Amino acid sequence: MTITDVRLSAAVQAGHPRVGARKSIAIIGGGFSGAAVAYHLAGNADIAFQTDIVVFEPRVEIGRGLAYDTADPAHRINVPAARMSLRPDEPEHFAAWLERTNATAEDSQARRPDGALYPRRGIFGAYVADSLKPHIESGAVRHVRSAVTVVRSVAGGWEIEDDTGTRHDAALVVIATTHPPPAPPRALAEALGNHPRFVPDPTRPRSLAAIRPDDDVLVVGNGLTSADVVASLTVTGHHGRILSVSRRGLRSRGHAPFPLEPFGDFLTPPPTSARELVKRVRNAIRTAEAFGLTWHAVIDQVRTQAATFWPYLPITERRRIVRHLRVFWDVHRFRIAPQVEQALDTAIETGRLDIVAGSVRQALIEGDRIRVTLKLKGSASTIERLFDAVVVTTGPAHGGILDSQGWLRDLRDAGHLRLDPTGLGIDCDAESRALDTDGKPDDSLLISGPLARGRFGELMGLPQVSEHARLVAARVADARIAQRHATGITAP
Repeated sequence: MTITDVRLSAAVQAGHPRVGARKSIAIIGGGFSGAAVAYHLAGNADIAFQTDIVVFEPRVEIGRGLAYDTADPAHRINVPAARMSLRPDEPEHFAAWLERTNATAEDSQARRPDGALYPRRGIFGAYVADSLKPHIESGAVRHVRSAVTVVRSVAGGWEIEDDTGTRHDAALVVIATTHPPPAPPRALAEALGNHPRFVPDPTRPRSLAAIRPDDDVLVVGNGLTSADVVASLTVTGHHGRILSVSRRGLRSRGHAPFPLEPFGDFLTPPPTSARELVKRVRNAIRTAEAFGLTWHAVIDQVRTQAATFWPYLPITERRRIVRHLRVFWDVHRFRIAPQVEQALDTAIETGRLDIVAGSVRQALIEGDRIRVTLKLKGSASTIERLFDAVVVTTGPAHGGILDSQGWLRDLRDAGHLRLDPTGLGIDCDAESRALDTDGKPDDSLLISGPLARGRFGELMGLPQVSEHARLVAARVADARIAQRHATGITAP
């Protein structure tokens, strides 16, 4: 037994469990963002085995998170495997793992006619977990299978309490939590809360299990999650009618018919307003079409360059883009996997799926069914329809992130965190350091992943999240090394 083990045992016996003889780097959230930060820190010789790297994640494995902890065969990665990687400098790291492990051997639909691989999402989660496994087995990364309940500032760092009552010391904290759940329209939440086939959050395991094969289904929202719902129901043998309603009735788009390099220039000079950005995108698409390219190449260039020009847009213009253009951006930027696109196309062609623009005005339970009042876009009147099930796919309620978990709310109330002014997540600076309520950055509190996209502009696609995780890991390493030098400590 080590000295640390003896101290821990004594603390537990005394009724005050506490872990952290060595100051740790605490990563809260073990989905892809948190796993990637831990992975890069474990590969840093100045950090690994000199500072504890602790990942708080209730799931059995680190790296799966909400997106990749799924066994649903209809859930596919929506980026070709050759562009999915824990290592930004090795974009084919995942593809090489697939070849080495033969992980798609029993999935005849994974490889498309053009050779691109779109494996099931659970396979990507297995890849991330497998990549972290050596670091966990060596002790470079420690996995705490508990949920965080309290994070408080203390002298010299942070104290974290988990749902077992154990307290952990940390020198630095990385917030890499998952997206907040969707916020169902009030008309649905108030009226249908107890209905067995009201699904307010379809990302939860087996959330669609209560839907019967011949049920008429209303899907509220029409993005990636909506597409997943249609594909998942199809795989289970559902043949009832599906009506998908969203404010503009736009469906997620598919990938380009052939490989394209990003096209256009949005940096010389950078756009200064939402209006200018839209104009330049439209002009670039017209130019691209003249060269035989599709709009995909232009959107890819905007995605690539957004991290550079977004921070320099005035806050008022960022808010205008989020308010008026986000829905158009989402359906073009976040493309569905070809297998999912095919499922949607078939459902539309056979008359099983209808997509309309409109909004939900009222919902009532009538016996076993649900009567919903809809107002369609462009119509002054409303229509009523009966459904057997209602599924909400409006996407994460990012504006409510600081109320989604008690410890985040407490950090906000204590002045350590604030909502990003665009409403897209948690406010941070260009170093991804959290900004307190006075706008001051904290070197010991960082934000990783999509929750930082209000600052960085494009942090939802995995390639960008992977790159951002590497940046956060570098900043954390620098801060921890500076802390050790400041206190005269050069070893644990």
